[in-house]
Amino acid sequence: MRQPQTTQQLLQQFARLPRPEQSVKLRFTGIGTRDAYNIAAPFPMMETTVLPARVEERHSENSHVMFFEETEDGVWSPIADAPRLQLQDPFVTPYKDEWIIGGVRTIADPDHPDRIVSWVTEFYKGPSLYDLKLIATGPEHMKDIRLLLLPDDRIAVCTRPQGEIGGRGKIGFMVIDSLAELTPDKINAAAVFHDQFIPEEWGGANELHLLSNGYIGVLGHIACFELGGARRYYSMTFAIDPKDGSHYGMKIVATRSQFAPGPAKRPDLTDVLFSGGIKRIKDGEALLYTGVSDAEAHVIRIKDPFLEYEQL
Repeated sequence: MRQPQTTQQLLQQFARLPRPEQSVKLRFTGIGTRDAYNIAAPFPMMETTVLPARVEERHSENSHVMFFEETEDGVWSPIADAPRLQLQDPFVTPYKDEWIIGGVRTIADPDHPDRIVSWVTEFYKGPSLYDLKLIATGPEHMKDIRLLLLPDDRIAVCTRPQGEIGGRGKIGFMVIDSLAELTPDKINAAAVFHDQFIPEEWGGANELHLLSNGYIGVLGHIACFELGGARRYYSMTFAIDPKDGSHYGMKIVATRSQFAPGPAKRPDLTDVLFSGGIKRIKDGEALLYTGVSDAEAHVIRIKDPFLEYEQL
């Protein structure tokens, strides 16, 4: 088994790469004093481009996922009458003629409503925002479950176990025959990649892309603690061969220092990126959509990180 690479090793490799252009902070209206952050990549639906975002007050985790569309002045405004899902950290997956939209639902202590004691990932499916129906719920205490429809109509699934199997957080992988198999027991049984993260660090998948050679390009994150307890989250990518679950080429593709300074939800979250989604564009480049410091949403142009995996 390969030895995991540490964040420091990956950062040394990243430092030798060309730096992308300065990021752009996304602007939102219609949310009052709340923050909009931890976005997914925009996607086409209902004759518009939809941007999902986590919306909440700065000092609260009582979050809703809201859906926005861009106005002529470049500001993102709530879509009229769109649902507000009581979830955190949205993600989006195309599925045949529909969309799967999900996020994390937190579970509070009944005696102490401000104390989160558990969480689950929920999956909704429908042809439009107005027709979303809950289709599956993941295991307790598991975030970062992501799906991808394969050409043979099976579904690739990345999981993120913790605890006895996954430590602080590892990535698992499986292929299922249908959405009916997206159950907690099945998700918990996924094979785990034990050679990606050292025990002191952790990571997860945030978005899956089908590449031209049939491989899966994974946008995710790798994270660690620094002295004093502050968290550092970096955007990373790697590739999976769905035929046998083999995986390759993990690399950091963005760090907090590339984004404009701004507020953080808490001091220990200043150096945190949420890898929301990637849009591959022309000339070998891509747009990376990120949450920044658990308080803002940015987009940055980078080199397309999946091109090298398409040469495998």
